[in-house]
Amino acid sequence: MSGICADRVVAITGAGRGLGRSHALAFAAEGARVVVNDLGVRLDGTPDGTAGRASDDASAFGNPAEQVAAEIRAAGGEAVAHTGDIATSEGAASLVRTTLETYGRLDTLVNNAGFLRDRMLVNLDESDWDAVLRVHLKGHFLPLKHAAAHWRAQAKAGRTPVARIVNTSSGAGLAGSVGQGNYSAAKAGIIALTLVAAAELGRYGIQVNAIAPAARTRMTERTFAATMTAPPSGFDAMAPENVSPLVVWLGSAGSDGVTGRVFETEGGRITVMEGWRPGPTADKAARWTPAEAGERARELLAAAETPMPVYGAQP
Repeated sequence: MSGICADRVVAITGAGRGLGRSHALAFAAEGARVVVNDLGVRLDGTPDGTAGRASDDASAFGNPAEQVAAEIRAAGGEAVAHTGDIATSEGAASLVRTTLETYGRLDTLVNNAGFLRDRMLVNLDESDWDAVLRVHLKGHFLPLKHAAAHWRAQAKAGRTPVARIVNTSSGAGLAGSVGQGNYSAAKAGIIALTLVAAAELGRYGIQVNAIAPAARTRMTERTFAATMTAPPSGFDAMAPENVSPLVVWLGSAGSDGVTGRVFETEGGRITVMEGWRPGPTADKAARWTPAEAGERARELLAAAETPMPVYGAQP
């Protein structure tokens, strides 16, 4: 196949459904060979237990990674499934190893895997905190680490790669989301991880960026049902396929020079996020008293821009 990713090899985590599936199909349509990773779990990350029969949470063809890989091959592309747990070091290493053994190279890694366990903070169990941080944040770090180690070895051997990593954050990571403290913290951590990785890995030919997408997936169609419903006709702004073109471009050689950036994207809109930057400042050049500090802080807040609203917050 021809396209902007012709001859590139792409590994995508959480690619059995939703955004990950859309990314996999879009990369394949642009000529990439795709390794489709998915553990095949329910929305909350628990074992599915229903593989082999159709349901809301299971593919009728077994693990959903197998189904997506089969879709790509049926359309004339090249794809293979990987069903390991990328939030373990062995699972992440296996993803890179499978990619190299199957196609002889790895050019792009898209970190997308995740699930939800929503609770208000006072009702959030420690196990639900740990599980969500594990799949989102650790599940980004470990594949990134193993892919970067491979690319660094290539660079040190004189074969500097044209390598790309695309991470998946969220509006919840940018502004917070009521009832999603664990998810918001993980997604904010992914942004920081992206910035550090871009700074550390650029010398090896590796570009690292992140997206904060809004689209209709298993993780959003219930939580934000009112805004995620597909319209009866016209442009479906919440279709996950709207997000994938930017991801494909970021994963291509054509994105040369773009790294350490976060893009918010939904429907037909793409926004470059500008992140934290200093606002109004006061410097006494000496220690403040608590009363002085409070008075000056209020003055600074009055001069500052209004922060982004937290998703789901009451007016």
